[in-house]
Amino acid sequence: MKVFCGRANPTTGSVEWLEEDEHYDYHQEIARSSYADMLHDKDRVFKPMADAAVKIVEKNGFSDKIKIINKHSTEVTVGPDGDMPCRANILVTELFDTELIGEGALPSYEHAHRHLVQENCEAVPHRATVYAQLVESRRMWSWHKLFPIRVHTSLGEQVIVPPAELERCPGAPSVCDIQLNQVSPADFTVLSRVLPMFSVDFSKQVSSSAACHSRQFEPLASGRAQVVLSWWDIEMDPEGKIKCTMAPFWAHSDPEGLQWRDHWMQCVYFLPQEEPVTQGSALCLVAHHDDYCVWYSLQRTSPEKNGRVPQMRPVCDCQAHLLWTRPRFGEINDANRTEQYVQALGTVLTPDSICLCVSDGSLLSVLAHHLGAQQVFTIESSAASHKLMKKIFKANHLEDKINIIEKRPEMLTSEDLQGRKVSLLVGEPFFTTSLLPWHNLYFWYVRTAVDQHLGPGAVVMPQAATLHAMVVEFRDLWRIRSPCGDCEGFDVHIMDDMIQRALDFRESKEAEPHPLWEYPCRSLSPAQQILSFDFRQPVPQQPLRAEGSLELQRPGRSHGAVLWMEYHLTPDHTVSTGLLQPAEDQGDCCWNPHCKQAVYFFRTPLDPRVPLEGPRTVHYAVEFLPHTGDITMEFSPVDVQV
Repeated sequence: MKVFCGRANPTTGSVEWLEEDEHYDYHQEIARSSYADMLHDKDRVFKPMADAAVKIVEKNGFSDKIKIINKHSTEVTVGPDGDMPCRANILVTELFDTELIGEGALPSYEHAHRHLVQENCEAVPHRATVYAQLVESRRMWSWHKLFPIRVHTSLGEQVIVPPAELERCPGAPSVCDIQLNQVSPADFTVLSRVLPMFSVDFSKQVSSSAACHSRQFEPLASGRAQVVLSWWDIEMDPEGKIKCTMAPFWAHSDPEGLQWRDHWMQCVYFLPQEEPVTQGSALCLVAHHDDYCVWYSLQRTSPEKNGRVPQMRPVCDCQAHLLWTRPRFGEINDANRTEQYVQALGTVLTPDSICLCVSDGSLLSVLAHHLGAQQVFTIESSAASHKLMKKIFKANHLEDKINIIEKRPEMLTSEDLQGRKVSLLVGEPFFTTSLLPWHNLYFWYVRTAVDQHLGPGAVVMPQAATLHAMVVEFRDLWRIRSPCGDCEGFDVHIMDDMIQRALDFRESKEAEPHPLWEYPCRSLSPAQQILSFDFRQPVPQQPLRAEGSLELQRPGRSHGAVLWMEYHLTPDHTVSTGLLQPAEDQGDCCWNPHCKQAVYFFRTPLDPRVPLEGPRTVHYAVEFLPHTGDITMEFSPVDVQV
């Protein structure tokens, strides 16, 4: 049976109704779940999906010993007519996320001890401990605060300053979870030793009530306390002989034996404000948590000693942390990137330029004003973006110099532009609805929608975009698509087959977004341009199609193709959302850290245990569909050599 599904198209900006198979959501959920990645984690205690578990239990001969209850644990009943005949004496669970408690572990354990298990039961895992380390890091702090932006103009240096509200704002309460092992030690200064902040004994009654835990320490160095790095470990047994740790390499007991994971990473927390610390002068780091969130503060004395009530969860009141993601903060704070736009604007702006800026929450309009445009308009279609930009303009005394238009671009009227014709249309482009690199082609649709408002000879910046692709071998990311087969003696081919069927439904022909600076890979083929988009002209009526081959020039296993966009601001200025420089001799890649690249995993999973050199050529067929804004693609490895 077919059903109609509504979706907001991130490329065209329109709301569409699509005819989908009734099981589309089911297939998509399984295909994107990365369950196999969890099973590849050899340290992990795991519970397969309920709808596959019954078949797996049966196939492995345990139907008479294992009963699958397809319910949330808080709905399980105990008693003669219940799901369980009596309370259990062993509690085996996996309820953790990168933050440990973000998936509701505390209230779930609390309920289990009250209703499902016996007093003095044993729990596997037995105990969890959360660790923290205080650091100074301009790079990570740039994901949280807006830095002053310096612009060199013909009239001297201009400085774009953040609003006071943004400076005071503690930020969003959500954790920033990343592959901390991919952050260079040169990007932060350690200010404290690794501090065990709090532990949870899962064999005893657990409380989900708000609490705080403090640890006194003496700073190892003087600096500015900005960021708390955090992770956890779990002890499977009461004696702590079997341990699973998320510690990054510098805090790991066996860095060479580090287990890669994508389901559990490490946490980055931002202090409400940066604070100066002095080497050897005692301070208290405080971990606060409620039932789902953890946050940190730095205090001169322990909260237990000064009688303070635990702090409330931080809430953003400046709008910026609600509108801009952490990578977007980093992108706006990237001085080199800003300079590229300044240089490009300098070549196309004239003293009589009438400039229209189209990007969500962008500072391009401020740059255009400082560089001498006669009049600047900026479209901010969301209320949050409009409110934030008004604050930024006011903080920089530009509220009467830059005109904000709060409406969708296709609704723009001549009155909105005060009867003027636009001589310069600019965009980064960046839109908050974009997930894949080409979703920002929405700029092209905007350019088409406002065509009637462009004056004769109007300049569009960027003037064009190109889609690029490259075949890669991942160090670890391939694991999220690799079949598990056998896990700790259990045959889980049933789950592998279920995931593959879900992938075959659609996902195997689609790319998915990943921030590749966190997932190292080697290029096996040269980067190749495969499609181009001319923003100087409206969106064409006919599809754009390209076919060709990517020739592999390095040995390795071809896990998939990486795709990204490059925006050609002018003939001499290009901004890449992917590869920032040619791959090194061994194929190591340097990716744009502010953007997600698109990864198209090849259909045939490559098991690293198989001695396979892999395909030498990858054929591709890529098509841009103007009507929907979609880019369809298929990559086919050929000429396999064993």
